[in-house]
Parts: sequence; C-alpha cells; structure tokens
Amino acid sequence: MNNIINIAVVGLGQVGIYLLNELNTKKKDIELKTGKKINIVAVSAKNINKKRQFKVNKKIFYKNPIEIFKNQKVDILFEAIGQSDGVSKKVVETALKNKIHVVTPNKALISKHGNDLSKLAEKNKVNLEFEASVAGGIPVLRSIKEGLATNKISKVYGILNGTSNYILSEMENSNKNFSDVLKKAQKLGYAEPGNPKLDLNGFDAFAKVRILSALAFNSKISKHKSLMEGIENIELKDIKIANQLDLRVKLLGISEIKNNQLFETVHPCLVSKKSYIGNVNGVMNAVIIEGKPVGQSILQGEGAGPGPTSSALLSDLLSILRGNIKKPLGVSVSKLKSLKTYNVNNYSNSLYLRFEVKDKHGVLSQITNRLAKYKISIKRIIQTPDKKNNKATIVIITHKTTEINCNNCLSVFKSNKNILKSPTLIRLLG
Repeated sequence: MNNIINIAVVGLGQVGIYLLNELNTKKKDIELKTGKKINIVAVSAKNINKKRQFKVNKKIFYKNPIEIFKNQKVDILFEAIGQSDGVSKKVVETALKNKIHVVTPNKALISKHGNDLSKLAEKNKVNLEFEASVAGGIPVLRSIKEGLATNKISKVYGILNGTSNYILSEMENSNKNFSDVLKKAQKLGYAEPGNPKLDLNGFDAFAKVRILSALAFNSKISKHKSLMEGIENIELKDIKIANQLDLRVKLLGISEIKNNQLFETVHPCLVSKKSYIGNVNGVMNAVIIEGKPVGQSILQGEGAGPGPTSSALLSDLLSILRGNIKKPLGVSVSKLKSLKTYNVNNYSNSLYLRFEVKDKHGVLSQITNRLAKYKISIKRIIQTPDKKNNKATIVIITHKTTEINCNNCLSVFKSNKNILKSPTLIRLLG
C-alpha cells in the first residue's frame, strides 16, 4: 500500500456527511497513527445542492457513484447509502471486484448479502469492514473477531436499537404515550423523520443479530425465518404495570446455540430493574457476550447517530491503513458452518398477558380455565376494575411455557366476546 491513500465516500446523508468532515479534520491524526496520508478523491450523492451540515467539494462530486470507478484510482471506499440492495450492493460489489477496500455501516446489506460479499472480498484480497453496522460506536464486532477470538461463545444478546430503547425509557420517564414520544424522538434525530418503521418493528435489531451470530459462532449469516417483534404494541399502561412489578420493558436481540442449533430472535422483554440490562436507558446500546473461558463480557455505549457511527467507520479505516487484510466474517467463508435452526415452537418463557375485558362475573374464570387447558400455569394475577366504563384490566404472569402453547392458547381468545381486544403479550427474560 502506498503512503498516499485515495478515498471515496458514497452516500452523504447524516452519517456520510459527518464522516466526510471527520476525514477532513482528522487527516493529521490518521497520519500520526498509521504513517499514511489520506486523500479524498470522490464523493457521491443523489443531490449536490441538498442542504448539508458540512460543506462538500463540488469538484470531486459524482451523481452516479459507478462513474467514480472509471475516472478515479480509489484505494478505500466508504458506502453510506444504507440500502440492502440496489445501488448500495452494486457499489460495494464493483469496489471489491476492482480490489478496493470497503467500509460500510450498512447492516441491511451485510445481513442479507454478507456471505457473498465476504467471499468476493476474500477472492480479491481486500477488506470488507462493517464494525459500524452493529451497536454504533461500540467495538463489538472487533471484540468478537479479535479480542475474544479463541473463546467458545454460547450466547450474544442485548439492546441493539437505540431508537426503541429511547422510546421505552422516555415513556417511563415522561408518562407520555407511544405516539407522543415517537414524535419527540423524530425531532431529536433519534428516529427517522419519514418512516421509522424498521427501528420500531424489530427489523433493524434483527439484521444486527444475524451479523453477531455469524461472527460469534463462525457460521454463515442465516436466512431462516425467525421470531421478530417490535415495540409498536407496547402501551404506557404496560410500562406502568411493569413498574409496579419492579420490571422494565426492553427490546432485546438474542442469539444463542441451543442443542447445537442456532436460535435468533428479537422481541420486547420484561427484565428486572435490578439487572444490568434493565438499567441501560435512553439511546444507549449494550451487548452481553457469554463464552468460555471468558465468562460474561459486557460492552455498552451510544448505538446510534452520526458521531458514534463515524467513530466505528474510522476505526475500520485505521485497521486497513495498518495493513491488516482480514477475513470479513472472522474465518474464511468456505470454512463457515451452516447451523440448523432451533425450532421456535420450543422456545419457552414466563409470560405477561394483559387482557382488557368487560367487567362482569365469570370473565376471569373463562381466561384461567382456558390457560389451564393449554397447561399454562399462573404465577400472579393483577385485576384493575374501571367501574365508570364497566371494564377491567386483567394482568396475568405465567410460569414458563412454550411458544406453541402460548400461540394456540391466545388464538382461542379472539372469539371471546367478553375480551375487548387482542391480549398484549410480553415475554419475561430468563
């Protein structure tokens, strides 16, 4: 590698423009730490005239990023467009085929095409780095690939979506409902102003779970259909009741090996307020890694926003500049295991079930009889009447039961006229 390194940045949204500014302002620092001078030779975005936080050099601007490869010699390309396919995939593939190192924060792309792109990077002896794709500025992927490389990891789980975590924390702190807090999150830039759906429905966290699984278990990125739920159905009422029970609602991503099979899931969990994970609030992310002989390792930090993301992108850049050609997924793609998927029907948890019912005699026994029929035993019942509206809220905490039991049982409640809406279900962790 020469001492002068040519860099292209494709995608100038919040992350891309912040990164560009960091590259420009930290050139001396980068040279000091790596002995290499960086030179930005190309930038690309859909619109040159869009108002941006930092200035763009129009002389090196390309509307079509594919033109960069014809006109410039590029050593390292940053892809910050963020699509799982389309131009994001095309740019990354073209760069790797042209023996150009790629750095990206794009978890949608890596979780969908990571196996093939890693193969391409290996074939062309270049790096494909994606530290910023999981947990923002926390160096979790590097910790698994390098710091914990000889450990046998059995489970990785945690809070992987800052937007959801902020909303759940803020609902508890402010006593405001979901839609009000979402608006505040959008104003503060924690949630997408247009369509925050991927943060709220669990998809964003699930893409990160898939990447974590591959690195933790030396396996191919899985394509199995899995249990994925977001936070859209969590109401302020649930957060208040959880509070009374000394619990908190958190959206958790979980990946573990059960009976030599891979189990991946994202769903809201009730966790103890005394637990570590129960006290990771706001936009913070936390990843807990369980392995041997290290035991439990915890990494926590800001998981969203252009600052933490750029921190991880520059960390990847420095790794490349120091001359490390590494396997993107930790080991060669040809040596990655194809793990069988664990049957989600056997997943077992204690459950929090909230029923909104007509306040009349016999409704509670209808519910408890139904649960008994499906062998779901009850640990605790909280009944709150609303005399004015002739309604009541019934919350039941169950002992552990399997996913299939729980689904079969809940589907039966749909036909009960005394139950006013579908029951709310939240699983308890552990």
